Amino acid sequence: MIHIRIPATSANMGPGFDSIGIAVELYNHIWVEEQTTGLTIEVKRKQAIPVPTDETNLIYETMKYFYDQKGLEMPGVKIIQEDFIPMVRGLGSSAACIVGGLFAANALAGNIADRDELAQMAAQLEGHPDNSNPAIYGSMVVGAQDEKSMGYVRLELPDDLIFATMIPDFPVSTADARRVLPDEYTRKDMVFNASRAALLVASMMTGKYENFDMAMEDCVHQPYRAQLIPGMNEIFAHAKESGAVASYLSGAGSTLMAMVTKDKAEEFERKMSEYLGTLEHNWELKLLKPDMQGVLVETE
Repeated sequence: MIHIRIPATSANMGPGFDSIGIAVELYNHIWVEEQTTGLTIEVKRKQAIPVPTDETNLIYETMKYFYDQKGLEMPGVKIIQEDFIPMVRGLGSSAACIVGGLFAANALAGNIADRDELAQMAAQLEGHPDNSNPAIYGSMVVGAQDEKSMGYVRLELPDDLIFATMIPDFPVSTADARRVLPDEYTRKDMVFNASRAALLVASMMTGKYENFDMAMEDCVHQPYRAQLIPGMNEIFAHAKESGAVASYLSGAGSTLMAMVTKDKAEEFERKMSEYLGTLEHNWELKLLKPDMQGVLVETE
C-alpha cells in the first residue's frame, strides 16, 4: 500500500494574494492501492463536513484526472484518508486532496511524472499555485501562472520562525471570501501591494524581521474579508503586543496566522491563549513549525 502525507498550507500571505504560501507541520494522510474493480473509500477521521465516499471524492476525482491526462485507464482503487487539516478554514485542505490525489495516481501508474509536472497539474486544477506549491515543495513558495504554465521559486525560511495558527470554530467559504472582494482596484492599491509583496520576499530571504509587520500589509483582500472574521484586526493587534513579528489572514480564512520567533513562542502562546479565551467564538491555538519537505510518498 502506498502512503502519501501532505502538509497544511497557509496562502495569500499578506500582500501575496493567490501567489505566496507556506507549508506547516499539520498533515493529511492518504493510503492507496489497486483493487480488482470499482472504488472503495474509507475515511478514518470524521470532520464536521462529511467527506464523500463515492466518485465525487476530491482525491478520487484528481486521480481520475491524472489518468485521463496520461491517456491511461483508471484501475479499481481503494483509498483510505485520514484528515488532520481542518476543512474550510484557510489551511489548504482542498489543495491537500488535489496534491495527494495526483501523487497517489502517479505512484500507482509507476511514477511516470516528476514533481514539477505534478505541480503544474495541481496549479491548473486549483486555479492558483499558492496552496499547491508549498504542499508539494514545502517551506515558502512564490508562484505565478497563466493558462498554460506555472513558474515558482522555493525560499528557505529562517530557522527560528514559528507559525502560530489560530483556528476558530466557524468556517468561511472560499465563495463568500471571493464575493466580498471588489472588481477593480486603484493604481495606488496596486503599488501598495506590489511594494509589500517584494518587501516580504526580500525580508524573508534575508531574515529582516523588522520589516515583516510592514511587509504583511495588504489592501487587496484582508480589509474586505475582515467583515467575515469577527475581531480580526483586534486579534492582530493583540498578537503584535504578545510578540508576533507579523500576522495575516490565512488563505480565505477563517484561520488567522501569526509569525513568532522561537525565543518569543512560549510567552506568545501564554498571552494569546488567555486573550483568545475571552472572545465570543472558540479559537484553537497551534504553534507549528514550517514543513520543509512537502508531500511525502512512501510504500508500506
